[in-house]
Amino acid sequence: MADLEDTQFHTGDSGASATYPMQCSALRKNGFVMLKARPCKIVEMSTSKTGKHGHAKVHFVGIDIFSGKKYEDICPSTHNMDVPHVKREDFQLTDISDDNYLSLMSDNGDLREDLKVPEGEVGLQLRTEYDAGKDILCTVLKSCGEEVVIAVKTNTALDK
Repeated sequence: MADLEDTQFHTGDSGASATYPMQCSALRKNGFVMLKARPCKIVEMSTSKTGKHGHAKVHFVGIDIFSGKKYEDICPSTHNMDVPHVKREDFQLTDISDDNYLSLMSDNGDLREDLKVPEGEVGLQLRTEYDAGKDILCTVLKSCGEEVVIAVKTNTALDK
């Protein structure tokens, strides 16, 4: 029998898909959809009437939940589109490292230090409030293997 040190273990994911199918006509504004293989929030959608040859079409306009880029797509209303599994979680900010990584604590006390200060307005607000000594909650959005801080708010639960 081989030594245990020589054995290599490979971990895999649970096999759960990052998306699930949903009929176009069932999608709604402010919901999520995959446009051009990117998870997007639907900001606009319109349905055209059934034509001489076929289906009513749904026109989607979505904003990428991570990059903020705008994407558009058209799909027959009876067809399925992929909808991303989107998880939203709040973490308490405990520290910001010199290389711009956040130290975040979950509700159950687990620490994570794998997310960077986000770009743009959210990152500026986070830095300003942190430097002012405020207690900050960071809202993290996770989908399709990506995670990013999308919002920060002052933690009022600790104020007395």
